[in-house]
Amino acid sequence: MVTDRRGKLHLVCSRRELLRVGGGLALSSLVLPRRLRGATSGAKSCILVYLLGGPPHLDTFDLKPEAPLEIRGPFRPIPTTVPGLQICEHLPRLARLAHRYAIVRSVSHRNSNHTPMIYYTLTGRDTEQPTMDNDVRPPERTDFPCLGAMVARFKPSHAHLPGCVAIPEVAVRSSTSGEYKRARIPLRGGGAGFLGPQYEPLVVEGEPGTRDAVPAIALPDGITPHRFAARAAMLSLLDGSRRSGAAGDELHTLRERAVLMTGAAHKGLSPPFSLEREPERLRDRYGRHRFGQSMLLARRLAEAGVPFLAIHFNEMTVCDGWDTHSKNFEALQTELLPYLDQSLSALIEDLDVRGLLEQTLIIVMGEFGRTPKINAQGGRDHWGECSSTLLAGGGIRGGAVLGASDRHGAFPVESPVDPIDIHATMFHCLGMDPGSSIHDQLGRPHTLSQGRVIRELLA
Repeated sequence: MVTDRRGKLHLVCSRRELLRVGGGLALSSLVLPRRLRGATSGAKSCILVYLLGGPPHLDTFDLKPEAPLEIRGPFRPIPTTVPGLQICEHLPRLARLAHRYAIVRSVSHRNSNHTPMIYYTLTGRDTEQPTMDNDVRPPERTDFPCLGAMVARFKPSHAHLPGCVAIPEVAVRSSTSGEYKRARIPLRGGGAGFLGPQYEPLVVEGEPGTRDAVPAIALPDGITPHRFAARAAMLSLLDGSRRSGAAGDELHTLRERAVLMTGAAHKGLSPPFSLEREPERLRDRYGRHRFGQSMLLARRLAEAGVPFLAIHFNEMTVCDGWDTHSKNFEALQTELLPYLDQSLSALIEDLDVRGLLEQTLIIVMGEFGRTPKINAQGGRDHWGECSSTLLAGGGIRGGAVLGASDRHGAFPVESPVDPIDIHATMFHCLGMDPGSSIHDQLGRPHTLSQGRVIRELLA
């Protein structure tokens, strides 16, 4: 929003921002028939913590202390609050909360390439997808929609909030001479695809908790919340006297929701994307790093009524996120595991204290696991055959452990689970029928998920 020399307020944004902010936060409730907007019983929100790059299951939730050193690595398992369950020594806070979450140790799919598996684990489809690794073509309208877009399609959010928020969008960083640039390349699988721009995730690309988190809804320089609220009230009054018909009503609703998202229209209301009123001790508990503040923002938005939050955890310094082809143990011990342990445990405890854990489903996963054998660079490579997924809250049975891998963590030997089974379970916990239909641009029906609900995990 900008002010001209006459003091008149104008909303200015790029086409991409318009599609994401305008469409994603408002039109989802305008274009759906009323019968499809009603939510069924179940969890109100899902927070997907996506460990982009592929977390090593043998160094997190499925350690193999009896395996040879070149497989087990230097990390030791520690006991948890669940008898017989052990996890990595660098996850001590999560070890004390094991009775609050479930672990699936037998997630498997026969593909070990980033781009196809990112698409598959975020959409549930392996057709019409990227077929080569590091395929960085931008998202397309013919793509199958991501999980968040499908949730936004069927579960309503509050009038002034989007149905899906991505912190940030799914992207990779380009590489030149081995040094990673800050330029981010959006990946297919993280958008609304054929569902259309009205279900596109609203992207928090800036630093969570700052006015630059979502620049399109930040107040202009020099405009106080009081002044902005007065202008919004005047604009609403003028609109009421001149608008007519459904199109005018929809435009008014869209503008009103955009105003509400700033938080400036209500006295004493903190903007939903601001962390300024969160206690300093709580912000410290989550961690004063991007991942920690993203988790706190996700809790805040879930509490406010956003149905789906996706946190894409991959920007670190030792390795390119969880893609630990080299320096695996250094990256895990100094950054990845401490951050995950601190922030995920804070999220679980915070939701529990607020009485929101059973209303909020948490899923922690990546696109695949990593190889049992440690390579010559001290890293682990891509491994789709076996990985671990953590689920908590939202109807999940705490303390449950499903499936098992072989003695080297290479293949499931008990209760194999496909990533699409995690999807079906998520939809079920959110009160959505995984067999419900959505239609592509040609009118062809598709089910939300082709997987099965993992009933062994349900409370």
